[in-house]
Amino acid sequence: MADVESFTLDHTAVKAPYIRLIGTEQGPRGDLISNFDVRFVQPNEGEIPTAGLHTIEHTLASVVRDHLDGVIDISPFGCRTGFHMITWGEPAIADVVTAIREGLRFIAETATWDDVPGVDAFSCGNYRDHSLHSAREWSAEVLRRGISHDAFERVGV
Repeated sequence: MADVESFTLDHTAVKAPYIRLIGTEQGPRGDLISNFDVRFVQPNEGEIPTAGLHTIEHTLASVVRDHLDGVIDISPFGCRTGFHMITWGEPAIADVVTAIREGLRFIAETATWDDVPGVDAFSCGNYRDHSLHSAREWSAEVLRRGISHDAFERVGV
């Protein structure tokens, strides 16, 4: 069985919110992809409720692409403390932080239901499990705390 990097990370030593590059992989044609740990909540101390996490996921998946080229996917962690973000190439952490910060600011300050994609039965497999109210509160809290450029120290917040 292959080791999964996330399961070797000391979750008791990290200081959320942060963004860190988990790793890069090169495909058979030379294409490079990067996997980022976008952590909003301190592991084992809290979690984002499912409905709010779901709404953050849908909104960030759209809005972050307006601020960062090459985004492939943004997917929530099962532990509900943050997201994986997969990109083409290897964008700088500072650029990823800026894009995520702008997405969260949009959710916290501007977003209406009309801005949240995929909240109907046609476009979402669990469309009833969304909460813009929760998404706004959690986005504002992450912004208030600041997003570190380092998982183990509060840097560039």
